Amino acid sequence: MPAKADAAGYSGTPLWKKLGWKTGMSLCVMDAPAHYASLMDGPNDWVMVKKPEGADALHLFITENKDLPKITALAKHFPPAQMLWVSWPKLSSPLSKGLKEDHIRETAIACGLVDVKVCAVDADWSGLKLMLRKGSERREAHAMRFAVSKKGQNRLA
Repeated sequence: MPAKADAAGYSGTPLWKKLGWKTGMSLCVMDAPAHYASLMDGPNDWVMVKKPEGADALHLFITENKDLPKITALAKHFPPAQMLWVSWPKLSSPLSKGLKEDHIRETAIACGLVDVKVCAVDADWSGLKLMLRKGSERREAHAMRFAVSKKGQNRLA
């Protein structure tokens, strides 16, 4: 097992903090490496769910270009999903099959998502945070419904 700083992606910042996991969030992690749970050393006060429907945050691990359509399929979960992290093996990793950050970014842009952050997951994996573009119709409509429900004037179905 790598040292804590290595497991956190060299910086010493815990992975859950880099990813933006917050108390009470529902998270769906898909196709993660077997040691993923050991990377999440922290409060563990989020809720892990098996399916992306209704999750606040998604984390997808892919290894090759043929996996890119999974990003497009997950884009339909925005909103309510607030973010999608896509992780891929670094080119220097023995796990690499040639997938590059640019391939992920191009796929994301084509389905209305933009990248806002990149981080090291561990010595083998990188991650790219994707979100709906600011000003997108889906994001604005969700924000409007959320604001109305917070005022108690309306309840979301």
